[in-house]
Amino acid sequence: MSTTEIAPDVYRISTFVPEGNLAFNQFLINDDEPVLFHTGMRGLFPVVREAVSKIIDPAKLRWISFGHFEADECGSLNEWLAIAPNAQAVTNPVAAMVSINDFTQREARTMTEDEVLETGRHRFRLNSHPHLPHGWEASSLFEETNRTLFCSDLFHQNGDPAPFTDGNVIDVVRETMAEYQSSPLADYMPYTPKTETNLNKLAALMPKTVAPMHGSAFNARQDSFSDLNSIMREVLGEAAPLLSNVGVA
Repeated sequence: MSTTEIAPDVYRISTFVPEGNLAFNQFLINDDEPVLFHTGMRGLFPVVREAVSKIIDPAKLRWISFGHFEADECGSLNEWLAIAPNAQAVTNPVAAMVSINDFTQREARTMTEDEVLETGRHRFRLNSHPHLPHGWEASSLFEETNRTLFCSDLFHQNGDPAPFTDGNVIDVVRETMAEYQSSPLADYMPYTPKTETNLNKLAALMPKTVAPMHGSAFNARQDSFSDLNSIMREVLGEAAPLLSNVGVA
């Protein structure tokens, strides 16, 4: 377990699991209304709670967000809601409707594309992009004050790299995707007709820092998202035609 401040008031909490050669990252934004992005699995809850407690009182957590409905994204959501009486999940309407409002102890705060969540010194926008990286409800959270993009499994890097890097992570991202494609984890991330459009949408935010679920946070480059699109197309394969474009005999 390691904790690193990767941007002002933004802390990366990371647990490396050697069996999977994988680091699981949560991000705590310390503010008047503290935010946790990713909860980790239920099994990680005690160690993540301990790490959070060294920065804030966990009971003061106000908002909990995540990229999609999956164990490492929000598996311990109910445990956090139990110890933080004013905490509330923040997600898009699809996630709330199909999963979160049934899964959790209290109703989620839903955000549309044009809404801003102000937590004191920070402002957050939620960006929906279905099936990027995966899941109908997939989204990311953009913190406008420091220009930090919390982007779930995008820019996935295996191993236990440095908490933050000024370098280009794209070669490690390509290696990770290729490794997964030749394993039982193949096809964990699709390449769809909307992938490039959605990546361009994230690039247009002009993030300064990119904070992924797995691997190093890093300084975004002008071509970070176009490079990711090229790698996804190369490794994951060109998307199949849309049904509406397929002729009927």
